[in-house]
Amino acid sequence: MPKIAIVTGASSGLGREFARHIDQGECDKVDEIWVIARRAERLEALVRTTGTPVRPFCLDLTDPLSFDLVEGALAETKDARVTLLVNNAGFGVFGDMALQKRDDTPRMIELLVRAPIEMMYRALPFMSAGSRIINIASVASFIPQPRLAVYSAAKRFILDVSRSLDAELGDVDIHVTAVCPKFMDTEFLSSPGDKRTAKKMTVIGFEKPDHVVKAALRSARLGKSLCIPAADMKALYAASRVVPYKLALKIERAIGAL
Repeated sequence: MPKIAIVTGASSGLGREFARHIDQGECDKVDEIWVIARRAERLEALVRTTGTPVRPFCLDLTDPLSFDLVEGALAETKDARVTLLVNNAGFGVFGDMALQKRDDTPRMIELLVRAPIEMMYRALPFMSAGSRIINIASVASFIPQPRLAVYSAAKRFILDVSRSLDAELGDVDIHVTAVCPKFMDTEFLSSPGDKRTAKKMTVIGFEKPDHVVKAALRSARLGKSLCIPAADMKALYAASRVVPYKLALKIERAIGAL
């Protein structure tokens, strides 16, 4: 019964860091790591540099056929057990929605909303007690964010669906953790769209991918439904639960984040 960890968006940044930490045994011991991303050469580099056997899937998760391929591979693997699924793939575009490229919004919805749902549906039949799901949300999910409207709304969806699904599955000891990090200095910010808006929003500071991954894996092991790695963002989350939205926007403008 091979134990499998699956990581989407594994070719760089946070996803690659997850693959590295899983390889180092920082979650339950796995027999294989399945990595999914669009860039084949990056995935092959993971194959060469990890001690755990890595199976690369060069797929675009905005293509619905990708999920059939992953599900088919699981079905063909005798007695496969998915012990960990990390839904990390994503991208975001800053700026007024009306000024963004026409295909950016539907691509964000496909990758940030549909892909995690599809991956969970396809993986759950291969999970059992002790299995874990990590969904990467964002601090942008705490309140609606003008000039990051679609991204923040998509991440709010992931936050809410993760916590709901965790409640549904908790009785069988399968837990879902929504992780809400700050921005990280990764390729996510290499093509942000409106660079001026991106610069403003990152005034809240950055987190290190290594720190986020360690916090996420620790929270998943403990069966927590929410992981906010940064202490200041925990305070922000608490405030977002009680501060009226209009006042929250005024505060963001006052600190130069909007």
